[in-house]
Amino acid sequence: MTDHSNRQTRRRTRPRTDPFRWDFADGSTPTAPHVASMTWRDGLFVNWPVDADALRPHVPDQLTLETRDGDAWLSVLPFVLTKVGIRGAPAFTRTAVAELNVRTYVRYRGDPGLFFFSIDVGSPLIAAIVGRTTRLPVYHAHMRVSADSGDVRFSSTRGQTAAGARPRFDEDAPRARFDATYRPDGGVFRPEPDTLAHWLVERRRFYAAEDRGVLTGEIAHERWPLRPGEVTINENTMFEVNDLPEPAGDPVVYYCDELPMTGSIPRRLRGE
Repeated sequence: MTDHSNRQTRRRTRPRTDPFRWDFADGSTPTAPHVASMTWRDGLFVNWPVDADALRPHVPDQLTLETRDGDAWLSVLPFVLTKVGIRGAPAFTRTAVAELNVRTYVRYRGDPGLFFFSIDVGSPLIAAIVGRTTRLPVYHAHMRVSADSGDVRFSSTRGQTAAGARPRFDEDAPRARFDATYRPDGGVFRPEPDTLAHWLVERRRFYAAEDRGVLTGEIAHERWPLRPGEVTINENTMFEVNDLPEPAGDPVVYYCDELPMTGSIPRRLRGE
């Protein structure tokens, strides 16, 4: 007779490993199932300090606008996601998509996170899925990304049909345009705690306010392998279209070549 009990014991005690299980930068761990995986590539963090009093009315009352040395910050992030799909799914089911985020920095119940003013996505299907599952302000935009001799050219047009393209854009979406060329300008570093770079990039949650409370979602990954960056912004209407204060001065810029990550199922946080 076969001893099934020993076999079951061996299965229970066998160590389990998860290559996508990373702790958060603040020492906590993911709290929701991470069903999606993807890889960030050729991305840029373009960050400007802004007057906190001018930005505060644009952030939902449920969230606390975070400041650093008295300033709030606005960031624009152009990047590409590759190998996007359900965790464990075969390669042929995965896809790649360009994305453009406009965000600021907030807290909810003391936990740091991100608040998105807009998310533009180069795929109408992914834009629809993300918008419906997260309640985030997601739009489909026509995007072009190319790389040559270390330079990345990123352009995004939302709210109108680009020349020669099929009319797939949402006619009700406010028109927005971003066009920039950027490149890395230095070696890789991992942001240290208490630095501005760490404060700006090492966040693992977003918050989205709605009538019934606050939704949150998580990403998980290793610490960002950043490089100093250079950027030439040819056109940027992302602040204007979101009715945000226009930053003054040069931005603080970081580049990241590549970083695998996972994403969670969004969940509603219970009220106080």
